[in-house]
Amino acid sequence: MPNPNRVTEKLFQSPSKYIQGPSAIHNAGKYLSSFGTAPLLLADEIVYNIAGKELTAALEASNFKVTRGIFGGEASKDEIAQHTARGKQNKVDFVVALGGGKTIDSAKAIADDLGLQVAVLPTTASTDAPCSALSVLYRPNGEFEHYRFYSSNPTVVLVDTSVVVKAPPRFLAAGIGDALATNLEARSARNSPNFGGGLPTEVSAAIGAKCEEILFKYGKQAVEANKAKAVTPAFEAVVEANTLLSGLGFESGGLAAAHAIHNGLTAINNHTLHTKMHGEKVAFGIVCQLILDNASSSEIDRYLTLMKSVELPMTLGELGIGGATDEELHRVASLACAPNETIWNMDRVITPEIVFHAIKGADAVGREFLARP
Repeated sequence: MPNPNRVTEKLFQSPSKYIQGPSAIHNAGKYLSSFGTAPLLLADEIVYNIAGKELTAALEASNFKVTRGIFGGEASKDEIAQHTARGKQNKVDFVVALGGGKTIDSAKAIADDLGLQVAVLPTTASTDAPCSALSVLYRPNGEFEHYRFYSSNPTVVLVDTSVVVKAPPRFLAAGIGDALATNLEARSARNSPNFGGGLPTEVSAAIGAKCEEILFKYGKQAVEANKAKAVTPAFEAVVEANTLLSGLGFESGGLAAAHAIHNGLTAINNHTLHTKMHGEKVAFGIVCQLILDNASSSEIDRYLTLMKSVELPMTLGELGIGGATDEELHRVASLACAPNETIWNMDRVITPEIVFHAIKGADAVGREFLARP
């Protein structure tokens, strides 16, 4: 049920500063100088070799003493505890997240446990995690556990598009899937408190609409630019939509069914499914959201056309679970309807049975679309 506590205040929240552009890492020292001089740099091995060495060199040239933390791959309580202990041992005075969504979500939690500020340097535009004051945490096996909320957003988000463009185009496409849900879900959640605990403002609605406009206008072009490793205006626009606009839009606008069904999908024990990226699973959730919203066939086709153009999955088969049983899909629907899930933000009747049928209906719509000549 939306707004059971009858909240009347509107609320908008965001990072203190967002910087985006090519070679922005070279100026990291300037943007992080007010944080301290001894950061914990959290990055996995691959990202460290791609951008971490360059960032470390830039910071050390500005007289920072960098402590390296090697991210293990899962945003779990054990991972967070390990790096929090390392931060205490090395007396770090702020935390830097360098990498994708799970690295970023872990770094936010580490900084919160240490009582320090966090700077976020995403190396992909695959999620809207960088700007938000929350983390999505998982169990070590990859199953969704819970959201963790913070009293403030990251102080600085610094996006080096000359690094982001080196990532596989699949990452940008996944970010489009995540961001494409922003406006849809915010519209469904418009009468519910957002992640800050207040009602959505007019500016959050405008940001969600602008995010969607950019994705339809430039999404396909940006992915093609990414394939060519070209930092074009279209690429910059979509990176901003995926990272900043989607981040502000979902946090201050609210989430609904698409992300709840993404979380529900973690209940299926399937290797292929678990290799899919966050935004790829959200993309299927978008189709489910449209079904639950009773969108017209022409409106659904509009979204599916964009999704197909950037190779986002729109069926259970494309997620690798085409053979999922009704029992498994009922489990997905039940988890999507867990207490406090975002699906309850929707201003309509929701039950696990309704969600189960939406999942089945979304899969049917996607399969019909793909079968067209």
